Amino acid sequence: MKRHWFLWGSGALLASDQILKAYAEQNLDKKEERKLTEKVVLRRVNNHGMCLNLLSDRPGVVRILSAAAAGTVTVLQVVSLMRKKGFWKKTALSFLSAGAWSNTFDRFARGYVVDYIGFKFGNEKVSRITYNLGDFFIGAGAAVLSLAGLFEAKEK
Repeated sequence: MKRHWFLWGSGALLASDQILKAYAEQNLDKKEERKLTEKVVLRRVNNHGMCLNLLSDRPGVVRILSAAAAGTVTVLQVVSLMRKKGFWKKTALSFLSAGAWSNTFDRFARGYVVDYIGFKFGNEKVSRITYNLGDFFIGAGAAVLSLAGLFEAKEK
């Protein structure tokens, strides 16, 4: 597979998350919930911190950590693209990069990350957690990278 496709893929994923964040900002009130399915809702939450509002009182630190993480993932992605092998590793790093840069962009451009996807569970605390596509990209990238590492270790 051509190496540039991984970069284009990261860009497309980042753009899709930014489009949905803009939609949420323009069309959802902060207290509003729109039911998509029985368990999935759209709602707008402005997250000033990291995961679960961690360090929300220190936005400068959050921006620096976010940029450092996104930069590190990007360097790893570029290094992986220089190699011929490692399709799953390249795919995982493309997902990680897209999610990291989407959330980092929000932190610098808006001062917070827009989250807009919620799930209804029996536990109210868990049901209040809200995500964005970038969060799912980061989760998927981490899972694929972990699995790729396991299979790579078994091959050696």
